[in-house]
This record gives sequence, C-alpha cells and structure tokens, in this order.
Amino acid sequence: MADPSDDARLKALEARIAAAKQAQAPKPHMEEHYSQAHLAWRMVIELVAGMGIGFGIGYGLDWLLGTGPWMMVLFMLLGFVAGVKTMIRSAHELQTKAAAQAERQTQAAAAVDANEKD
Repeated sequence: MADPSDDARLKALEARIAAAKQAQAPKPHMEEHYSQAHLAWRMVIELVAGMGIGFGIGYGLDWLLGTGPWMMVLFMLLGFVAGVKTMIRSAHELQTKAAAQAERQTQAAAAVDANEKD
C-alpha cells in the first residue's frame, strides 16, 4: 500500500512529465511565422465585402431612381464604415483570445512551479 507522501510525489512527477512532453511537442502549424496571414486576409475580406455590398446597394438605387452616382458614393462610404467597424470588432476578438491564452499559460506555468517546489 502506498504512503500519502508517495502519492503526492507521484502526482508531482506526473505533472513534471506532462510539462516536459508539452515543451518537447512539435509546434502546431498555427505557431509558424506566417500563421497570422489568415487573420489579415479575414480583415481585408471584411472591408472589401462591406464596400462591395455598399456599391451594389448604391448602384441599384441609382439605377432605380436615376440619381446618378450619389447613392453609390453614399452607400460605398457606409459600406467602408461598416467594414472598418467589423475589422475593429475582429481585432478586439483576437486580442481577447490572445490575452486569455496568455493567462492560461501563466497559470499553468505557476502550477508547474508550485508542484516542483513541493
């Protein structure tokens, strides 16, 4: 039968082994130097989509009402503003996810340090 001190030492050893395996694990594809490119493309597409939708609505209204390019210009500007707003929202979302991940990593490192000290 195992002593309580042996159980604690075994758990500490398991935590150290898990931390060592995690440190030696190959980096996922997302951590390579070009991994953030898809996020930049997402933001560009959001901006262009907003402007494209604004262009379509404005052109359609100009065609129906015979007002010349005024509606197209107005709705392209509104589409640009909507695209920028969406880009800012996406950037905030990414920043929040990165901060949460950094906090989890800090807590995991603190837990490993506390186990090593015991």
